[in-house]
Amino acid sequence: MQASRTVSATAGVREALIAMATALNVELAQGMGFQVPQAAAAQLLIAVRADDQAGLDAALSALTAALSTRSASRGTSGAAGAEDPRPATTAAALEDSDAALALISVPGPYAAIEAFDAVAAGRNVMIFSDGVTVEDEVALKHAGRAAGVLVMGPDCGTAIVSGIALGFANVVRRGPVGIVAASGTGAQQISSLLETAGVGVSHLLGLGGRDLSAQVGGLGAELALLALDADPDSELIVLVSKPPDPEVTQRLQTLTDGLSTPVQFALLGPRQPDLTQAVESVLAAVGTTVPTWPVVGRPQHAGQVAQLHGYFAGGTLAAEALLLADELAPISTNLGPGAVPAAQALSGGPHVVVDFGEDELTRGRAHPMIDPSLRLDQIARLTESADGDLVLLLDVVLGYGAEPDPAQSLVPALRTAAQRMADRGHELNVVLSLCGTDADPQSWQCQAVALSDAGALVFASNAQAARHAVVLARGAIPALTPR
Repeated sequence: MQASRTVSATAGVREALIAMATALNVELAQGMGFQVPQAAAAQLLIAVRADDQAGLDAALSALTAALSTRSASRGTSGAAGAEDPRPATTAAALEDSDAALALISVPGPYAAIEAFDAVAAGRNVMIFSDGVTVEDEVALKHAGRAAGVLVMGPDCGTAIVSGIALGFANVVRRGPVGIVAASGTGAQQISSLLETAGVGVSHLLGLGGRDLSAQVGGLGAELALLALDADPDSELIVLVSKPPDPEVTQRLQTLTDGLSTPVQFALLGPRQPDLTQAVESVLAAVGTTVPTWPVVGRPQHAGQVAQLHGYFAGGTLAAEALLLADELAPISTNLGPGAVPAAQALSGGPHVVVDFGEDELTRGRAHPMIDPSLRLDQIARLTESADGDLVLLLDVVLGYGAEPDPAQSLVPALRTAAQRMADRGHELNVVLSLCGTDADPQSWQCQAVALSDAGALVFASNAQAARHAVVLARGAIPALTPR
C-alpha cells in the first residue's frame, strides 16, 4: 500500500497499483484497465500508467527506493551479519516473556495454530487475523475457557486493556464504562461518543464479529462479561454487536441478570435502539447530560429523489446504516440475510450499501481503514457513470491503526466526483460519518473541517448521518443546523 502511494505520487504517473497478485488485486488492476498476465498469489504485481517513458522511469526508481527502504528496515539487527533474534513463533516468544496477552496477526490459515500456542501457555489472546474457520474459533474459545483465559477474536480488530489500545482503537479517557464488543467499529463508535460526552472507558474487550452467532454461541462474550463484572473499575457494562442470534441474546440476558454490574445491550437489529441511542442510555445511567452530537458542514440541497450509495469501511457502521435505510428497500448489499457478493451489490440498485471491510474484499490487501483505494476507485466509477442525482453515504474511522490522514486521499476524490456529476447536470450530496475523537492522531475536528470543505456534511453519530442521507435520498429537505 505504501509503495503504491509513493509511486502514484511521482511526477508523470497517472495511477499505480503495487500489491500481491491475489485474485482480488488482479481484478482491481484489470478494472483499472491493465492487462495482467497469469500470476501466482505469492508474486508481486506492479501496474503503472505514466504520461511518458520519463514518468515510467521515475515510477520504477521510486518503487525500487521504496522497496529497498522496506527491506533495510527488516534487515539484521545488532552486529553486522548477526541473525535476526526475533522469535519465529508465538510459543517461542512466550517462553521468554511474562506478557499476559498475546496479539496474533498472521494470515488466517496460520492464526489458529499460533493462538492455540498462546492459550496453552496460559495467556489471554487477541486474534486480529480474519480468515479463521468458525470451527477453529469455537475450539479456541472452549480451550480458553478451560485454561481460564480470554480469547478475543478471530477478526478482533479493537480492544483497550487498562488504557492500552490494541489494533484499531480511539484515544479515550479512562472511566467507569466497560465495553464487550462483537463489533470493532461499533465499539469505536460507542467509545468515541462517550469520550465526546466526557465519559471514559475502563476496558474494551473485543470478541470478533461471529461471537454472538448461533455457531459460536457467545462463548467469548460470557467470559468477557464475567471478567468486567469482577473488575472494580467497571461500574456499567455495554455489550455491543451486529445483529446477533436471538437464542444467544436470550442466554446472555439470563447471564447478565445474575451479575452485580449493570449491563446495557447495544445489539443492532430491527426495532432496536441504534448505537447513538444506546450511548445516550448509558449517559443517562451514569448521570451525564446527553450533548448535541457534532455536525460540521453546510446544509445540503434536496428536492428530488436520488439514489443512495453507502460505501463503508466499518462493518457495524454499514449494518447500522442498512437498518436505518430500510424504508428505501430494496437495497443491494453484501450484508445480512439478503447479502450478495460485493461486485453484484455494487452493480445493483437503485440503492446500495456495501461493507468494503468484508473478508471477500480484504483477502490479499489491507483493510479499507488503512488502504482506501478500493473504495476511492468505486466512488470514481460511480460518479463517472451515474445517470441521476446521488447521495453518497461514507464512513471514516480515526484512531490508532487507521489511515494517518484520511482527508488527504478522500478530499480530492470527492471534489473530482462532484465536478463529474455537475458537468452532467446531476447533484451529488456527500454525507459522512466520522468516528473518532479530537485526541486521536488524526484529530476529529481537523478531519471534519477538511472533509466539509470538500462538500461533505460530517456527523459524529453514524446513525444521524444515515438518517440524514435517507431523507436526502427521498428528496426531502432535512431539518438540520450544522455548526
